[in-house]
Amino acid sequence: MNSIEVAIFIMYLVCMLCIGAYFYRNANEGGDKQYFLGGRQMGSWVAALSAGASDMSAWVLMGLPTAIYALGLGQLWIAIGLLGGYTISWLYEAPRLRAFSVVYGDSITVPQFLTNRFLSKSKSLQVVSAVVFLIAYTIYAASSIKACGILFNTVMGLDATWAMFLGAFVIVSYTFLGGFKAVCWTDFVQGLIMLGAMFIAPIFAASMVQGGADVSIPASYWSLTADWHDVISGLAWGFGYFGMPHIIVRFMSLEKQSEIKKSAVIGIGWTAFILLFAAAIGVIGRLFLGFDDGINANSLVFITMVRRIFPAVISGILLSAVLAASMSTADSQLLAAGSAFASDVYKPVIRKNSASEKEMMWVGRIVVLVIAVLAMMIAIAPNSGSIMSLVSNAWGVFGAAFGPAIMLSLFWKRFNFTGAVAGIVAGTVVDIGWLMYLSDTHIYELFPAYIVGAVVAYVAALLTAPPEQAVVAKYNEAEEKVLKGLN
Repeated sequence: MNSIEVAIFIMYLVCMLCIGAYFYRNANEGGDKQYFLGGRQMGSWVAALSAGASDMSAWVLMGLPTAIYALGLGQLWIAIGLLGGYTISWLYEAPRLRAFSVVYGDSITVPQFLTNRFLSKSKSLQVVSAVVFLIAYTIYAASSIKACGILFNTVMGLDATWAMFLGAFVIVSYTFLGGFKAVCWTDFVQGLIMLGAMFIAPIFAASMVQGGADVSIPASYWSLTADWHDVISGLAWGFGYFGMPHIIVRFMSLEKQSEIKKSAVIGIGWTAFILLFAAAIGVIGRLFLGFDDGINANSLVFITMVRRIFPAVISGILLSAVLAASMSTADSQLLAAGSAFASDVYKPVIRKNSASEKEMMWVGRIVVLVIAVLAMMIAIAPNSGSIMSLVSNAWGVFGAAFGPAIMLSLFWKRFNFTGAVAGIVAGTVVDIGWLMYLSDTHIYELFPAYIVGAVVAYVAALLTAPPEQAVVAKYNEAEEKVLKGLN
């Protein structure tokens, strides 16, 4: 344990708690829209970096670099797929989702938008969506909590389980207090920390490679196309962005339609740099550190690299990026799960639309606590899997379930309620089924599940009655709002 690194970590955690406390009053006075969506008052810089930071969890500092470190450049297809999907989502999905969510009942959650999109009185879509949210976000949050445990255990020598409790406590605290604004502003700060750390570490490591380990790397390590499974599965990661609720809700939170272009440039640029640096960490880490089973098993390539190169005062700051990556994703996931249950199950189904705004906020906070506890149970389980596997499982479910339904809702006027429900159910079932029974094909489950979900949604919509004229009129109104905002 290094006392300087520990002191920096403590200062960092206190700063995150202070941000949550700062936004506490604002979150409580503005109602559920303020708590869950920041009152649609987020500026372009905060929204863009928050979207990126909430996306790039600890796997981008631990999981992805270690995959490239251990398996080679074939894993770069994940980064290529992610950058492509993120670019498409900002350029084409964001403008329409922001405008459509306002026109369709000022929706504050993804399930709420999908229900309002069809002017439906049925709450089945909201309930089904909320159930998927709770399951997938519990798994996703577990990966971030596990990353905190590994970091504290490695740096402080703290027992991994107690370390996970500490990380979860801080994340839940500022999310519980400050809501969406606290989450976005902590993500903004954490996004800058991540970018700086991932830029500095590989540059210094590269300058020291000749003095590092003498390694023998197989020729296949350097091949981008050594395995066609890597190409298909890597590119398939890009599908996830179209249905990732905690990311696309940032599109909905923007203060003005006109800020989307600026946000897109910032968000895409940040993500491109982050993915490039993640790849550099993996490759340079292999050259500098040589292959080590312990580094691979615990996803420690970035942590080991930083601690070996820098003095404690610098390594403590750089390793805070792992905390930043973990927290910036977990807080967004917990808040999205809480808002989904409060807005899409509790209010319309349990309370029959009689719940007050204050009651809604407290229900959301309670769900945040429950999901955090369940995520902790998964994270501390001996056979819970690696950080990378937990992220890929949750990412696949979200992308397959919501991606086709949201994109068809935004771009196809003929799409209807039945098609949306059928697509969400089909995508979820195929994704989970492929993971359980066909994972030995080495094809990422998101690829077949997304295709099946899209086909089922499209066919189900064609085989059932077209949307009513009122739904079509709303669609046309939203399209006009998109055009006005972009011109």
